[in-house]
Amino acid sequence: MLAHFWLAFAVFGLAILLGEWQMFIRSPLHGWLHNPDLYYRSVTAHGTVMGYVFPTLVAMGFGYAICELSLDQPLIGRRWAWVGYAMIIVGSVAAVVPVALGLDSVLYTFYPPMIGNAFYYIGVVLVVVGSWVWVVLMGVNLNAWKRAHPGAPVPLPMFANVAAAYLWGWTAVGAALELLFQILPVALGFSNTINAGLSRVLFSWTLHAIVYFWLMPAYIAFYTIVPRAIGGRLYSDTMARVSFALFLVFSMPIGIHHLFADPQVGSGFKFIHSVFTAMVTIPTLLTVFTICASVEIAARLRGGKGVFGWLKALPWDNPQMLALAFSFVMLGFGGAGGLINMSYQLDSTVHNTQWITGHFHLIFGGAVVIMYFAIAYDLWPHLTGRAMQDLSLIRTQLWLWFVGMIVTTFPWHYVGILGMPRRMAYFDYSAPGLSGEGITVIMSTVGGALLVVSALLFLLILYRNHSASRAETTPFTFSRAIHEPTSLPLALNGLGLWVGLMIALTITNYGYPIAQLIGLHDAQVPAVFIGGKR
Repeated sequence: MLAHFWLAFAVFGLAILLGEWQMFIRSPLHGWLHNPDLYYRSVTAHGTVMGYVFPTLVAMGFGYAICELSLDQPLIGRRWAWVGYAMIIVGSVAAVVPVALGLDSVLYTFYPPMIGNAFYYIGVVLVVVGSWVWVVLMGVNLNAWKRAHPGAPVPLPMFANVAAAYLWGWTAVGAALELLFQILPVALGFSNTINAGLSRVLFSWTLHAIVYFWLMPAYIAFYTIVPRAIGGRLYSDTMARVSFALFLVFSMPIGIHHLFADPQVGSGFKFIHSVFTAMVTIPTLLTVFTICASVEIAARLRGGKGVFGWLKALPWDNPQMLALAFSFVMLGFGGAGGLINMSYQLDSTVHNTQWITGHFHLIFGGAVVIMYFAIAYDLWPHLTGRAMQDLSLIRTQLWLWFVGMIVTTFPWHYVGILGMPRRMAYFDYSAPGLSGEGITVIMSTVGGALLVVSALLFLLILYRNHSASRAETTPFTFSRAIHEPTSLPLALNGLGLWVGLMIALTITNYGYPIAQLIGLHDAQVPAVFIGGKR
């Protein structure tokens, strides 16, 4: 577990330095970059690490912890877990080296018909396959526990953990199909053309559902860590299970809303995916209600009174409370932006502008990553056997991350509305249309600097814990519900129904567009080789 977490946070630290460098060199504080390919190399490495490697390792490390702690049994398949870990290391190195050499400036979305070095794609495939080892192990361990405890309610943390694993297992299939059957044959020299439209549709299978895979550890922490950590109880175990089940169903058949500007996909399926994107608000709003109710319970147990007076009674000096509040604020702003992205009409205004960059950084870098910090702070004393003593430093780190993310992303939203494009290595700020936007880019650069400081503080806090005095830690527990279930309906004590719906809806919403693009004549376009043909 520590191995997964430390590797995750180490690559996170490197990736955030790349992100700040990107903001600085494209700001008025720096002259035009003489070799813009350096910028795109950095964006590719930053996005690949942050999109695939970092959240996958966090989900795996947290998942293994949940498995042992909630089921109270040793992990089955520990050797296979190490195999998966090794595959992620090998895959990450195989992917990043050609990027650093300038052979893969294709961004983490692969961007067909651009084609890079085959080792980059092979590396990404290895990372995905290594994570699938975790997916299988989570299912195996849950089934073993259920055989040993027939009819008993599956602990909520494990129910949610396995839902996250199955979501990722199916989510990654789209990108895997794109890599194996579209991109790699070209990268290996078997073809000089590629069906770019089909490739983009296959990646859209993964493109938005991966966001909910990123979110899953944060949501698990919302339900199973925060209520206990702030001295309260979970409002409803049932609502929590329904939320995770609905994420399985509604997270998958929505990715084509990213392709509103793509002519290869018909408007009918774009509309269907837009509708299903709106449905994802249901488990999100269920979560907001349930967690706010759980927080109120904690406050009233602490003596909070009145309609709003109980807010004063919350333990605001508790890092878990602080992280939750910051996460919810950023999730609210990011979710509001997502409503614009899912609208066919409104999306046309912000499509491929800095608005999109601001949106997904506010969701992932803001609402999600700050809960990754909270998860680490909660688990670390139990993983190391040493006390976590730097509470004031932890609070400072969380405040810096929150403020830094707001200062970074809000200007991006603003200039996105003005039409500033994303994925640009530099801008001519002397042009009349851009002269007034330079200050917003500088603001984002300052926000990025705050994020770098916060990330370094986070790594320092975790490192210092390893040399802290040993402490007698109480057995780790997850949050308890007000009414703990003694029995559950099959639909909420297993995931078979929801996985079936997930697969069926994905096939329904993707089957025809994929089949149509496969059978489309003259759909192949010449590949554009990056860094020279290999």
